[in-house]
Amino acid sequence: MGSENRAASQGAAVPSSPAWAPAERAAMAQALDAARRGPRGANPLVGAAILIDGEIIAVGHHRGAGTPHAEADAIAAARRAGADLTRADLLVTLEPCSHTGRTPPCAQTIIDAGIPRVIHAIDDPNPTAAGGAATLRAAGVDVRSGLLADEAVALNARWLECAQAHRPFITAKTAMTLDGRIAAADGSSQWITGPAARASGHDLRSRVDAILVGSGTLAADNPRLTARTDDAARQPLRCVMGLTPIPATAALRADDNWLHLPTHDPHEALAILAERGIGHVLIEGGATVLTAFLAADLVDELVAHIAPLLLGAGRGAVGDLGIATLADAHRFHPDGPPALLGEDIVARYTASPRHQ
Repeated sequence: MGSENRAASQGAAVPSSPAWAPAERAAMAQALDAARRGPRGANPLVGAAILIDGEIIAVGHHRGAGTPHAEADAIAAARRAGADLTRADLLVTLEPCSHTGRTPPCAQTIIDAGIPRVIHAIDDPNPTAAGGAATLRAAGVDVRSGLLADEAVALNARWLECAQAHRPFITAKTAMTLDGRIAAADGSSQWITGPAARASGHDLRSRVDAILVGSGTLAADNPRLTARTDDAARQPLRCVMGLTPIPATAALRADDNWLHLPTHDPHEALAILAERGIGHVLIEGGATVLTAFLAADLVDELVAHIAPLLLGAGRGAVGDLGIATLADAHRFHPDGPPALLGEDIVARYTASPRHQ
């Protein structure tokens, strides 16, 4: 399959220009590099660059929900540099959005800045956000698309699939020993990882829309499932998946921000959450729930907290996935280098696209 067809198969725009200038390619490459600095989740990784007379004046990226989008970030940087934006090209890895969410629509921000030309790598498949290119054209902006489309698709492959499937983006987090155990033979698990890794886990909780555990984890640990950080602006929806009713004494019943998902089917659980507008779900356990989502190829990002411990026996992080041979293994790719938090290692991985 050719590069244009591969991009189109992921909902991306194909090139509307037969050739791209070296400066345009360099600017889009920088935008892609900047995009990789952002956090994965309900929002795609997006980067932008401002180009004037063949020179990259500013680069920006989206830093997560509620922060300025990549276009606004790059425009702000260009203004700080004193650039004349009426002579600028803006290159962005994803079609500028046209809707008002926690931030203003990027298309209008570009129009208000007086930028005459925009190049975006791929179209936005999200019907809520799409349409920015048409808005820009209607305002007289010269819009082209398709530059480094394959690279932009690869950057957000699983997010694009989530958007097209109308389901939340799924992050799974595990805290395990070097030999893959999440609890000892007697069931004890607090604490496998140290304070620094646990603080990182709470930071992750503060960035998601919902946390999901199984009824077995609820019974064994009675977790609160709150984001215990100094600046947690909001708390995620606390979800329990399974047929067992949630006891009246459960710690997560401290307020009304919880939900019982009475099913063992991860697809059904995600459909319920999607109807509630949940865009990013964090799976924290236990092994049964994590295995169900992995077996259904519904884990988009895996965050592994690995402690320098060996148990030899106990509960494994993942159960039987029905894989009989190495060639059928679920493949994940490193998303940046591992980090050392105290004595623990934290590594992030993204799942291979489903179409591969």
